[in-house]
Amino acid sequence: MAFRDLSVKTKLAINFGVLTALLLAVAASGLVALSNANTQFSQYVNGLSARARVAEHVRTSVDRRAIAARNLVIAGRPQDADAEYASVLQAHKDVDTNLQKLGAMLAASPEPNATANDLYARIQEIERQYTPVALTIVQLAREQKRDEAIAAIIEKCNPLLLQLVQATQAYSDFTEQRAQASIEDATAQFERQRAMLLAFCLLSAAVALGTAYTITVRLTRALKQAVEVADHIADGDLSHRVDILAKDETGQLLMALRNMQDKLGGIVGTVRENAVAVASASSEIAEGNHDLSRRTEQQASALQQTAASMEELGSTVQHNAANAQNANQLALQASEVATRGGGVVEQVVETMKGIQVSSSRIADIIGVIDGIAFQTNILALNAAVESARAGEQGRGFAVVAAEVRSLAGRSAAAAKEIKSLIEASAEQVARGTALVGDAGSTMVEIVGAVKRVSALMNEISYATDEQNQGMQQVGGSVTLMDEMTQQNAALVEQSAAAASGLRLQAEQLVRAVSVFRHGPGAPGQLLALQ
Repeated sequence: MAFRDLSVKTKLAINFGVLTALLLAVAASGLVALSNANTQFSQYVNGLSARARVAEHVRTSVDRRAIAARNLVIAGRPQDADAEYASVLQAHKDVDTNLQKLGAMLAASPEPNATANDLYARIQEIERQYTPVALTIVQLAREQKRDEAIAAIIEKCNPLLLQLVQATQAYSDFTEQRAQASIEDATAQFERQRAMLLAFCLLSAAVALGTAYTITVRLTRALKQAVEVADHIADGDLSHRVDILAKDETGQLLMALRNMQDKLGGIVGTVRENAVAVASASSEIAEGNHDLSRRTEQQASALQQTAASMEELGSTVQHNAANAQNANQLALQASEVATRGGGVVEQVVETMKGIQVSSSRIADIIGVIDGIAFQTNILALNAAVESARAGEQGRGFAVVAAEVRSLAGRSAAAAKEIKSLIEASAEQVARGTALVGDAGSTMVEIVGAVKRVSALMNEISYATDEQNQGMQQVGGSVTLMDEMTQQNAALVEQSAAAASGLRLQAEQLVRAVSVFRHGPGAPGQLLALQ
């Protein structure tokens, strides 16, 4: 992720983190420098400087001892000699003490130096040679052997004393050189530490200024852009482009402003469209209210006519109710007549069935007669044959037989004719029976239909009564509707006035939102509205 996309909190945290790290580095460097300086100073004070002071004390003690020994040799009074002797002993003791102290300091030094050790060893060597000579001179002086003591001083003591002084001076000079070198090292280290601290300080300042400048520039740039967007929005310009170059809080702010601008543009567009629609609708409502008022007046007039017609219709319905009652009575009577007719038809059907049975029996009897005639014809034929055989004696019988045969033939013919008539009559009776059966079924259906008609007429009568009551209620409702229509006419006039006021308010709203510019052609709708 790029640095510009980091959040302001993260940027500030990084900035202060880097500054804190640099500050800690500077503090650590300063502490290290102070620690090194303290160490060097401690080493100088407790090391070189202390050893230099001890070496100086050794030299001073050597000089004091030599002076006290000389004074002891030349002292005239005993008390002076005793004092000088005590001084010699004290100085000698100081020399030994300081030499031991110097040796201990050299041994305890964290940075041992061979030259210093050699110089110290030289001092100790000369001191070992000088001590017996000095003690001998003191002893000679105590014994009042002044000449021998002076000779020992001149011959033995002064050369060793000179060497001892030179050795201590050499150690002091070496210590001074080392001190100077230590000072130079400390100065160089100070210069290095100072340069490093200055570099850290400059780096910290550069980083702080750079990050502060970067963050400030980005914040001010984003805030200026936000102010510019807000000014454009305040001026009604919603088409100003919002460029988002980062994803931090400033970018989020600009993104929020852009979203607000887009949503505000949508809202303004919607409000403008709705205002135009409301204005147009209010105009249509006003026109519709005028038309509705006119139609309401017409409806009121029509309702008055309807009320009059309903009164006439109520009278007609009452008359129809009376007619329906009469028709119901007639239907009941017709139902009774049809029921009686149905009973008669049933009796006719039964009679026809009896006739059909009788016709069948007659047909059977005719068949018997026909059979008898056929047999009689055969008997007559046989009699004629027999009479022919009898000759003259049977001629009369033959005539009788011929007559009988003729009679049998006529009987057979009559029987056939009667049978034909009976069969035709049976067929007609059968057809009559079928027709009477159909008539019976029809009468049953007629009776059912008449009963249904009677029930229907009863229902019609009841419905007519209810219709009469309903017509009375409708008449009352029509009267009430007439009153309500008159009231609606007044309300329509008020609604028309309110619609006109709404249209004026919608036009004002369109003018109010027309100051916002978020796309071409949007404000022009006001002219179309006007």
